[in-house]
Amino acid sequence: MKKILIVIDFQNDFVTGSLGFSGAELLDQPIAEKIRQYGKGNVFYTLDTHEETYLNTREGKNLPVVHCIKNTHGWEVFGETGRALKDVEAVGFCKNSFGLDISDEVFKKLPKEADEIELVGLVSNICVLSNAVVFQTKYPNAGITVDASLTKSADPKLHEAALDVLQGLQVNVINK
Repeated sequence: MKKILIVIDFQNDFVTGSLGFSGAELLDQPIAEKIRQYGKGNVFYTLDTHEETYLNTREGKNLPVVHCIKNTHGWEVFGETGRALKDVEAVGFCKNSFGLDISDEVFKKLPKEADEIELVGLVSNICVLSNAVVFQTKYPNAGITVDASLTKSADPKLHEAALDVLQGLQVNVINK
């Protein structure tokens, strides 16, 4: 049985930077522990990645807060989570939108099949939800799980709504 963990956008800008919010930092140690539990070969992560022209994009016009500019401190993975990803030699993917584009190049680095895919990270009502749908589409027979205790949003109401929507999409939401 192949189980993989996907850590979504646990980057400095979403924890303590330009889009950071209170409580996001509390996810750091538990996410790092989960990464180490899954171990080498079973952990992947996404990096929200933008260019200096971010404010000219559709997203930038709707969310006019510069964040996750490639190769800046805000773009890097936060704290102990970043160290754990290195320890297990996790494979990372840059994404320039909410959901990861699982192109042929990206799919070569992912397992061809997975029985269970667990997602953790930030932000629950945007990128975690979007990527749950992306992975559900690419792996239609895999169980998709989101650990509610390891994801958050700056808006608690949207966080709860996102968890409800995920459940409506047949995603297994645990630790709610």
